[in-house]
Amino acid sequence: MKRRSAALAASLVVLATLGACATATPYQPNIPGQQVRGGFSEVRLEADRFRVTFSGNSLTSRETVEGYLLYRAAELTVAQGYDWFTVVERQTDRDARTYVEPDPFYRPWYGPRYGFWRPSWRYYGAGYGWRSWDPFYGDPFWADRMDVRTVERFEATAEIVMRRGAKPEGDTHAFDARAVMENLGPRVVRPAP
Repeated sequence: MKRRSAALAASLVVLATLGACATATPYQPNIPGQQVRGGFSEVRLEADRFRVTFSGNSLTSRETVEGYLLYRAAELTVAQGYDWFTVVERQTDRDARTYVEPDPFYRPWYGPRYGFWRPSWRYYGAGYGWRSWDPFYGDPFWADRMDVRTVERFEATAEIVMRRGAKPEGDTHAFDARAVMENLGPRVVRPAP
């Protein structure tokens, strides 16, 4: 009975870990070692000026990263006792990595102990006659196929200046902090407890 419960507990830990790997970055502080990578951070530059950053993992879209950045800027503005903020500088970085994997049928899976023996097939192609396939000689039938995938991660950074009173009309870089929180709040996904 103890073995069964230990195996069940181990299975649950593995499932929880895999579930965390398959989740976009929620709206959370960026603390090393947390369950899902990424989140927000800020640095005070002056009394009313901050640099705010939001880093997403490979499952978090650019739109989400930039939205969470604005939400954090608004939340920080209200927490500091201000009404609106202006974005002085803003940047979104994209980190993309491309992985190329050869076709699994191309890889020699039979190992070195078989010497010169290796699998090969002959097949009849209409109009081509008899053809053969060999894993070492790049036949277009199998061997030249590749699995190519690109993994992207986004990080958005903004330098904001906070102000009190009414937001100036016509300034496209100025945001009413409470309006931003009200409009973006329903889309913000927080980490599971």
